[in-house]
Amino acid sequence: MTTEELKALTPNQTVDARGTACPGPLLAAKKAIGEIESGEIMEILSSDEGTKHDIPKWCDKMEHEFLGIVEEDSYSRLFLRKA
Repeated sequence: MTTEELKALTPNQTVDARGTACPGPLLAAKKAIGEIESGEIMEILSSDEGTKHDIPKWCDKMEHEFLGIVEEDSYSRLFLRKA
């Protein structure tokens, strides 16, 4: 997806993990994924650089669809669709 398409998404769940160090954002995402249904979208907000690598790898392992990343001034917005 393009950055504009990602920005236009309305996530079903947003996990705000800004200010937490790795593996905090990944652990928060793992916990929150159970709160949404298959096909729904989760957004993860993270200021930790490692999250940009961890979340896509986790999505691949768990067969969730990683949709992309939007870079903001001091954090990243990562989007996925639950398998």
